[in-house]
Amino acid sequence: MALNPLLFRKTLVAATGLFLCIFLVVHLSANCILLLPEDIARKLYNSYSFTLRESPLIKVVAYLLYLSIIVHVVYALLVTIRNRKAKPNKYMVNHDNENSSWASKNMGVLGSLILIFIIIHLANFWARIKLGLGEQVNMDIDGYLDVYSVTYALFQNIWFVLFYTLMSIPLAFHLFHGLKSGFKTLGFYHKKGLRILAKVSLIYALIMGVGFGIIPLVVYFK
Repeated sequence: MALNPLLFRKTLVAATGLFLCIFLVVHLSANCILLLPEDIARKLYNSYSFTLRESPLIKVVAYLLYLSIIVHVVYALLVTIRNRKAKPNKYMVNHDNENSSWASKNMGVLGSLILIFIIIHLANFWARIKLGLGEQVNMDIDGYLDVYSVTYALFQNIWFVLFYTLMSIPLAFHLFHGLKSGFKTLGFYHKKGLRILAKVSLIYALIMGVGFGIIPLVVYFK
């Protein structure tokens, strides 16, 4: 049986998206360290960052993460283009609102905003800490790169704080629809299970959106 190219692309988008959902849980958990008192937060955050950079296992996971982001973006774009080509005509009577949510119809826009955020985020953290680009990062008293200071300094800039906080909104919408549709794409169609999944997706999206959105504000006013 020939493999359906569109189904293959949607499966890749779903699989990589679910993997990224797991990553976000870990990432938000680590960011919660920033909410602790400064002396504790600095030590924990810097040692955590050191482990991320030096652990061979985590390095493998990191490369898998980079690959997942690229695959997710590229194939989501291909699926979006394919879907738009398949529906070139707009009808006088359109019942889309009855069958799909606002998020599902604007996943391309939401994804584009998140991609912009990821690029800016990587430029401010990954490129500076991992690649050594830009201003030099100092060492803390324990001999670790002082990643905490880099993060703290960034979140003392109100424009960055507002940007990070506002970007948590499209992130939440994208995750809410993406988590639900991802499981369906992979073949999960249990009627009661889908209702539970919709609630779980909403709770997950709210936690991620509020979590990533509020931490920069807390650090700014810390």
